[in-house]
Amino acid sequence: MSRTTQIFCASTLYGVATLAAAIESDCFARAERRVLLVFNNSANPETTPALDEMPGFAPLRDHFDDVLSWNEVVRPFHPGVWTPRSDDIPLLERHLRLRWGLGDDRVELVLESLQAGPALTVAQLFTGAPIHVYADGLTSYGPTRDKLDPLVGTRVRQLLHPDLVPGLRPMLLTEFDVPARVVPTPAFLKAVSGLSESVGALPALPDNAALLLGQCLSALGILSPAEEEDLHVRMVRGAVEHGHGTVVFKPHPTAPVRCSRALETEAEKLGVDLTVLDTPVLAEVLFEAARPALVVGCFSTALFTASAFYGLPVARVGTEALLDRLTPHQDGNRVPAVLADALLPDLESGRGEDAIPAGELNGLVTAVGFTVQPQIHPALRPAAERYLAQHFGPRTQRYFRRGRLTSLGLPGGIPKQLAFLPRSSTARRMARRARALKKAVWG
Repeated sequence: MSRTTQIFCASTLYGVATLAAAIESDCFARAERRVLLVFNNSANPETTPALDEMPGFAPLRDHFDDVLSWNEVVRPFHPGVWTPRSDDIPLLERHLRLRWGLGDDRVELVLESLQAGPALTVAQLFTGAPIHVYADGLTSYGPTRDKLDPLVGTRVRQLLHPDLVPGLRPMLLTEFDVPARVVPTPAFLKAVSGLSESVGALPALPDNAALLLGQCLSALGILSPAEEEDLHVRMVRGAVEHGHGTVVFKPHPTAPVRCSRALETEAEKLGVDLTVLDTPVLAEVLFEAARPALVVGCFSTALFTASAFYGLPVARVGTEALLDRLTPHQDGNRVPAVLADALLPDLESGRGEDAIPAGELNGLVTAVGFTVQPQIHPALRPAAERYLAQHFGPRTQRYFRRGRLTSLGLPGGIPKQLAFLPRSSTARRMARRARALKKAVWG
């Protein structure tokens, strides 16, 4: 009988910590061999350390028999864009089995971000292998970003995710009835604790220090470099306004190397001590080792681990404007940004908005998820209609583009005066003309 080899694919230390916690919690069946396949998806992987070269990786390494590099397989191509020709798949699978010493092993895949390369590419190369998916952050609470080939989607056995938003059900892969399973928080904290012990010296944060989280939004094309710099400056200003005289800025581990002169200039002008953390460590390591008085970000997953797992105060910056900038509407970051805006306090506004009540959160995410992927989740229309009919208003309308609601025939799209009209292209044109006329008359 052939042995079983499990191939765990990861691109971040956060992902490997999640995998280690899942292994420790017996979320996978027994296997004779466990391999970690490392993806380096940064914009310039040649100049950015892979996760197995980052401080703190050593204790996570012990959970695997071997560590392999996907970048070495596809070089000189970038791992995020290379895909095989369909006719070459059988040949490439044989090549990988020979290269990685798999022989006739029964292969199981454990993947993140299944809807995109390189994880989707690996799934396609090992045709028929059972798949386990683990969440790479808040995106698991939103719908699958693209329509998956059923030959891939029906192979998924489970979705593993940290309990970042207690009580909220993940939408990812629900179109294939994939069951979601929580990775126990104590196991995740244990994995991070091991990281903390092996990282080495970290800057000691004085009392009342604020930790600012960078997110690499310009590299994703969501903001321009100048806009991202301005976002960081706003974080500093907001932290100072809340009485923090020391701030630590933690760039995203895969962010391009860039001198943040604007950030330094603003800190100098405000008279605060600024430390830019050059060591590429997990934010969670800082939460445990340094215990900042405040954690500030845009819609980073780390904001939720800080709050839910470490009990630290958190605040968001720029989410409302960002929601308007995300294009297309199907952008996979939409649900994470909605969650940050709906649940976390705003550092700047002073409006004192209440968080969306827990009892309404699943309804909100379901409605947003339907507007993002109506073709994948047509059965969610009635739930989206009910939520919007009851809750669409000043607090929630920024989570939905009116044009999108109108095109889908949902409450909040066509003005109430025209609600009696059927859902048709004529009705949509009339609604647009009515809004234009109102703007011309009232300014």
